[in-house]
Amino acid sequence: MYALGAAARPAVVSGRSARRLAGMRLSWRFEDRGAGLAGAWGSAAGLITEGAASLLRDNCRNGDRVLTIANMNPQVRATEYAVRGPIVIKAGEIEKELQQGAQKPFTEIIRANIGDAHAMGQQPITFLRQVAALCTYPELLESQHFPADAKERAHRILLYCGGQSLGSYSASQGLDCIRQDVAKYIETRDGGVPAESDNIYITTGASDGITTIMKLLVAGEGRMRTGVMIPIPQYPLYSAVISELGAIQINYYLDEENGWALDKNELKRNLNAAREYCNPKVLCIINPGNPTGQVQSRKGIEDVIRFAYEEKLFVLADEVYQENVYSEDCKFYSFKKVLYEMGPEYFNTVELVSFHSTSKGYTGECGFRGGYMEVINMDPEVKAQLEKLLSVRLCSPVPGQVAMDVVVNPPKPGEESYKLFTLEKMKVLHDLAEKAKLTEDVLNTIPGMHCNPLQGALYAFPRIFIPSKAIKEAETHGMIPDMFYCMKLLEETGICVIPGSGFGQKEGTYHFRMTILLPVEKLKVLLQNVKNFHTKFLRKYA
Repeated sequence: MYALGAAARPAVVSGRSARRLAGMRLSWRFEDRGAGLAGAWGSAAGLITEGAASLLRDNCRNGDRVLTIANMNPQVRATEYAVRGPIVIKAGEIEKELQQGAQKPFTEIIRANIGDAHAMGQQPITFLRQVAALCTYPELLESQHFPADAKERAHRILLYCGGQSLGSYSASQGLDCIRQDVAKYIETRDGGVPAESDNIYITTGASDGITTIMKLLVAGEGRMRTGVMIPIPQYPLYSAVISELGAIQINYYLDEENGWALDKNELKRNLNAAREYCNPKVLCIINPGNPTGQVQSRKGIEDVIRFAYEEKLFVLADEVYQENVYSEDCKFYSFKKVLYEMGPEYFNTVELVSFHSTSKGYTGECGFRGGYMEVINMDPEVKAQLEKLLSVRLCSPVPGQVAMDVVVNPPKPGEESYKLFTLEKMKVLHDLAEKAKLTEDVLNTIPGMHCNPLQGALYAFPRIFIPSKAIKEAETHGMIPDMFYCMKLLEETGICVIPGSGFGQKEGTYHFRMTILLPVEKLKVLLQNVKNFHTKFLRKYA
């Protein structure tokens, strides 16, 4: 099963040889991929003495490891994800100190760093959990405590599962019935624009789909390496995946002075500059914006599509916040709908993948890891490669597929669950709209802070003034100024937010991102504490 390299093949090894062997590198050939290092040692027992094996193990313990921080994949080492970065790690440490009785100026950590709705206290949508429970434990289909429409959906989904069990693999693209429901949802959402289930892929959250498509797109070496245009500020998944895959990141800056608008001239300028050192091939859009909370206008989307058409760019449209639009002056338009209505010249040409998720919207079901992507105008041969790539991970979690199905196929008027479902959905969205307005209003009363209108999504991204004295102190600690600010905020108030540098920002500007998901009373406390802290911070470093 295992074979040692040529330099280590004697049937019996003397003590002296064993010591010499211990300093040599062994070349193992693993013919059974499921076995680990322990299995290798066991199978090699007849070839090397226990003494030699012991010396080799000691050598590994003493630092001569196969995998070290110096020789590991450099792309992985360079990958960063601010949403779960140093501030969050520090928050966890402080939380443990509080649990052990440490005295702090606060009694709890308030986590406003991540868009995890249920962790912030949002209650699940009853119908979604009913369908998930019925699919997970089909014996409940006989119970009188579940509504008929939930049972009907669960029964239909189970019929498409192998052995009528949620524990079986699905097809790599996802269960056929769920892909059909997604296609119907997209058609309805977009006012009749046709959608085909063959273009739908169920994914492990939107992140999985984005990463998968990026793997297809990244290629080339040197100046022909794939360049990926991303908005700044951006959701750090994009910079992380670009780093992991060794692609080239091309920043285009959103216009903060104009409500984080997207400027076509900014796209063009940065694209032309990037062509000097890479092959720009991908344009990423986040709408509604994360972390910036803006909602793109229809004209803005048309401009982006024309730009992609003229420059031959593959468009990735991150639309996971499509249900989270709060401003009465804004409306969500999908890239698919706008592309279709611009006519066949565009619709039959521009390559587009759009993404959605169970994690956001009104459901907030992050832990189910449900999502989908719709692929438009992909080369059929590449599409076959996509399906091959998806088959390597077998399928997305089937419970997540069930959750995604409820998002796209909720109760309809006249069905038993419709009234309760509508009440729950509208309450969540109404509360989020109220909290978005509250957050915007309070932050804009704080001297040295400005927050653009929170038109959608789940976050505020206020700009903060940091005095030069504080910037110098941050430098003495080897910290970026807004990291220094957020760390001080955490240590003095227990509030955990993420510095704007983790998302990208124009040089000389500083921000932080906070979620609006907290219960309204706790959100009020957070905002007041931020106000008090910022006022004190400015006074201290004036």
